[in-house]
Order: sequence, then C-alpha cells, then structure tokens
Amino acid sequence: MNATRQRNILLISNSTMHGTGYLDHAEAAIRELLRDRREILFVPFALHDRQAYNERARERFARMGYRVHAATEAAARSLHQLDQMDAIFVGGGNTFRLLKTLYDYGLLEPIRRFAAASKPYIGSRAGSIIAGPTIKTTKDMPIVEPPSFRALGLTQFQISPHYLDPDPRSTHMGETQEERILQFLEENEAPVVGLREGSMLRLHGNSVVLKGPFAARIFRRGEPPVECPANSELSNYLEPVALEGLER
Repeated sequence: MNATRQRNILLISNSTMHGTGYLDHAEAAIRELLRDRREILFVPFALHDRQAYNERARERFARMGYRVHAATEAAARSLHQLDQMDAIFVGGGNTFRLLKTLYDYGLLEPIRRFAAASKPYIGSRAGSIIAGPTIKTTKDMPIVEPPSFRALGLTQFQISPHYLDPDPRSTHMGETQEERILQFLEENEAPVVGLREGSMLRLHGNSVVLKGPFAARIFRRGEPPVECPANSELSNYLEPVALEGLER
C-alpha cells in the first residue's frame, strides 16, 4: 500500500494566534479533517507540565464536540489507547523532548501505522515538525538528546514553523530563519516549507494544500526560494531532489 496515498493530515504552524484563543484559528480546518470522528488521542510530551497541557486540549476539543484522551507515560497503555482512537493530535512545545519521549515509549512506529491507515493526524508546531523525515529544521534548544533526529517520515519534506521574514530595519546580527534553512539545505536534500504563523498544511493523499491567510516560503536545494499563495497546491514543489542526504 502506498502510504502517501493514504495520508489524512493537518500540520499547523502555531497553536495560538495573537489576540485569539488556543486553536481558534485552526478550528475550521480541524473540523473539516475530523468530521464525525469523536475520539482523539492527545500526545502532550513536548511540554513538561503534561497534566495542564492535557486539560487545555481536552477543554478546547470538548467545545468542538470531540473527546480527548491523553496519551499516558506507560507505553503499553498508550498503544492500547491508540488502537481505539479515531484521530491523533500531537501538540507543540520542545521538539527534542517530544521526539525523545516517542523513542523512549516506542511510539513512532505505531503512530506511523496509524497515519498509514488513513486515520487523521493533527500536528501543531513540534507535532508538525516530527511529521517530516527529521527534526533538523526545529529552532528549539536541545534540552534532551533523542537517539536520532529521524522522525515519523509522514512527509518527504521538512517544516519550519513560526516562519519569520528577515526584517530589513533590524540591527540584529544573528542568523535569520531563512539563513538557517539554507544552511540545512547545504547538507540535506529534503525541501523545507517556511510556514508562517496562522498557516497550516492539509495533506490528503498526494495533495498538499496551504491553508490560512498567508503565503508559505518553499526552499529547495540549489534553487531560489518560492512564495506560494494561500490555498494553493504545493505538492509539485515538495518532491525531494534525492533522499541520500537524509539521516536514517
């Protein structure tokens, strides 16, 4: 079975927009993805206070008419829960902590199988980054060390969320987000989507559609970046040049 053809995924750049509440800007896209599915497994491992994070997600999804079940720290119970769920939501936070915990509890392969069965996968920020081949495009501090940078591989491209354009008026001498992505492409082949706040990617089968009010910036090795407008199809820009450069 072609796993790409079975994809049913929503990848959100950020969970909260300035002036709005948690997931408010993504509610319509979440409803479109989930439809009549009701049981959602929430993965809170990117934050330290998982109990508070669970409660926040449970309350927000309840207002949309969905039931959230928190993934536990016991791998056996989490796997049991996953088999009974209609969808999975992986929340944002520190990408290194999230990936390490998924490795620690043996959850990467079960989540891959879940998504390959066309069950909805929702990621926000760190949860979106780990949908890609690796976490090499995260901006997070490596506060813990996962066994590998290799992630879920639900997509062949990387995401750089909270994408910020260079400010020509700034006197800051540090690297811009664009410069960091270009450095990534000096050593890696996977295309990168610079996903601005408020934007999200809807993956359905082979289609990748940019949702939200803003354009996305697409980076490919050896090519100039491309601006793609909101509600456009991105799949033609996101085929890797080659896969040999990716860490396995």
